[in-house]
Amino acid sequence: MKRRQLLKLPAALPATALALQVKRKIIDEFDPANIKISHRVSIRVPDDDLLFLKQIGLRFFRAEIPLDASFDEITRQRDRFASYGIVMHHCAHYAHQSPDILLGIPGAKRDRDIETCASVLRHLGKIGVKVAVLDWMAANTFTTAMVDRRGFKTREFNLADFRAKVEKQKFERTYSEEEVWNAFAYYLKAILPVAEEANVKLAMHPSDPPVIETMNGVGRIFRNYEGYRRAEELAGNSKHWGVRLCVGTWSEGGNQMGKDVLGMIKDFGGRGKLFDIDFRNVTSALPSFQETLPDEGYVDMYQVMKALREVRYPGPMVPDHVPAMAGDSGINRAGTAYCISYMRSLLRRANEEVG
Repeated sequence: MKRRQLLKLPAALPATALALQVKRKIIDEFDPANIKISHRVSIRVPDDDLLFLKQIGLRFFRAEIPLDASFDEITRQRDRFASYGIVMHHCAHYAHQSPDILLGIPGAKRDRDIETCASVLRHLGKIGVKVAVLDWMAANTFTTAMVDRRGFKTREFNLADFRAKVEKQKFERTYSEEEVWNAFAYYLKAILPVAEEANVKLAMHPSDPPVIETMNGVGRIFRNYEGYRRAEELAGNSKHWGVRLCVGTWSEGGNQMGKDVLGMIKDFGGRGKLFDIDFRNVTSALPSFQETLPDEGYVDMYQVMKALREVRYPGPMVPDHVPAMAGDSGINRAGTAYCISYMRSLLRRANEEVG
């Protein structure tokens, strides 16, 4: 072939082939500015499971911290994970789930429980944990049945079944939505200055399932976009208060949420107020849904991943409610590897497309 013919070849190639020849800067998966694929793991997980997580390439984890864990234990466990190359980036410590806090029951116990929360945040700040995840669900029912999907058991919620067969008053009296808002405001006034001083971000999970105004006799406040905006105003637009966006929970609400998942990402993510992502899919919106693996539900999870990269979300993302596959136990290794691999593939594609 003559030199002149060779020089003409690129013009004859398809546009897609030409695009592959253009070198673009693609953010590496482990770049600090990228999404941090993580997993929710008890700090007491066996070393053998840590080796497995290292083998599938996990670099970050959400520490699930038992209430009886001492601060010394939390630090030791952080160092044990680090010996496997896995960073304790964010955590779930459930001191805030005290009914006295969630319902706003006046008295010394509520204030003692809030001080416990404050002590946890101060310690997390000292050992370098960036995000603490929260929720505000004092009387939730998450599941009305367990069903079979593709050979594994998964959660189903049916609103009619809940109202007719499951719902009951959990506490000695009902608590209105406004009472629960007052309880949240009291907690936030005490705890937000501590979070700011410790430089730990507070990431709030939506009510699961959303939309329902009351559940088991208690009002629910993080059930739509309006609730998050009200909470943000209570926080004075602090950069240390933001959203733990559970994609599955938000998708359960459908068009009653005020904004869809992509709208929440554009709004809160565009303002740097997304702090954590639970990556889960569901079959449909309320009044009835089943949880699925991320590749199976009605939400296009690639569009979610792409939207997060477009707003330059740099925080953690975990697979949520990983089902047990055949032979699974403990951290559900097969299901975990399935979800992490799928998420990593979507992230790589989004990095290539968004840059």
